[in-house]
Amino acid sequence: MPQTELIHKCIKGDSSAQKALYTLFAGKLFAICLRYTKNRQEAEDWLQDAFVKIFQNLDKFKGEGSFEGWTKRITVNHILSEYRKKKNQGSVLDIDDVLDLDDIQTSPHSALLYEELITFINLLPEGKKLVFNLAVIEGYSHKEIAELLNITEGASRGQLAKAREMLIQIHNKKNSIHAG
Repeated sequence: MPQTELIHKCIKGDSSAQKALYTLFAGKLFAICLRYTKNRQEAEDWLQDAFVKIFQNLDKFKGEGSFEGWTKRITVNHILSEYRKKKNQGSVLDIDDVLDLDDIQTSPHSALLYEELITFINLLPEGKKLVFNLAVIEGYSHKEIAELLNITEGASRGQLAKAREMLIQIHNKKNSIHAG
């Protein structure tokens, strides 16, 4: 069934269409949720909440841009909303940046590089991981990140630059340990 037809059926309340839409996008959106937390249960909760928002707002999707991109944007915005709530409550969110599995080739060598990159990213401090994920993985501009996180564009750029420097240092340190 074409995606536009599926969306229209979901808007009309067709539960089988809603299930099909969920099945179609749940994996990719769950991967996004996992980028921001190591806690699988929290990621599942965020996914469910994001889908509630997606279904509630389906009639607002105007077909401009990709539907998948629209669902990803809703998911990330929901996660950032949850992040702000936790930050205001004084707790710390542990952000676990991972790459979208669709971006990784399936060769054994790629899998090793993927696991290594995840390990390196997990060593970054929270703020740097958040900005790195939003900028590099999600594709947000520094202006958007600044607005989302209530920081300046310069702070976003600085966090990203420091995150990249730290990733290079981590990589170099690992390579020097294995070379020696």
